[in-house]
Formats: sequence, structure tokens, C-alpha cells
Amino acid sequence: MEDDQELERKISGLKTSMAEGERKTALEMVQAAGTDRQCVTFVLHEEDHTLGNCLRYIIMKNPEVEFCGYTTTHPSESKINLRIQTRGALPAVEPFQKGLTELMNACQCVLVKFEASIKDYKNKKASRSEPTF
Repeated sequence: MEDDQELERKISGLKTSMAEGERKTALEMVQAAGTDRQCVTFVLHEEDHTLGNCLRYIIMKNPEVEFCGYTTTHPSESKINLRIQTRGALPAVEPFQKGLTELMNACQCVLVKFEASIKDYKNKKASRSEPTF
């Protein structure tokens, strides 16, 4: 029972609020009755293949993860179901959190390199367009 409360505490840090003061979770953790914490489905609202495929790829690189896959519920709905199954006693929430962190770090690295490339491009363009008298 305490382990379940600990998982809920970890998941609650990943929840967000929606506009207009209405609280709505962006993430739900669904566990079938009688299953253990090593096999969990995470429902991510307002997300699509962009996040689903990237997150699945990063989570599957973890050797403790036996299975990770995602589905979209319906083309008109913007939510995905991400299922994670781990080996041994590792709870599925841990590779999920680690995958999110690694994905954020990768996106930050891409953003930094992209901004540096734009700056270099603008500097080169400015140096070529200087008038020579």
C-alpha cells in the first residue's frame, strides 16, 4: 500500500493544469486489476505520435525495459497510451520518468545547437552585406 502511495506521489509531480482555471491531468497511470507495478499504461493527454515515438525509443534503450509501445486512441483524439513492462522488480514509473528526463535533455541540446547555427548564419549574412566603399 505504501509503495502505491509513493508511485502516486511521483506521478503527481508530472500532472499539469489546463487553461481557464480548470484542473485536468495531462497524465494518468492505468494499471489492470491484479497486475504488478512492472506493467503499467500511461495515458498522456494532448499528445500525439511526436512525443509517443520519441519517448518509446528512449525508454526501449533501457536494458531493464522488456517492452515499451504506444498507441493513439483515435485520430480525432489527442491522447496516447504508452505501455511499459520492466524486468525484475523495477517499477515501470522509473524508466518512464528517466525517459522523459533524457528526452528533455536531448531536446535542450538540439535547441542550443539550432540557436547557435542561426546566430552563425546571421553573423555571416551581416558580414557579407556590409557595404564596401
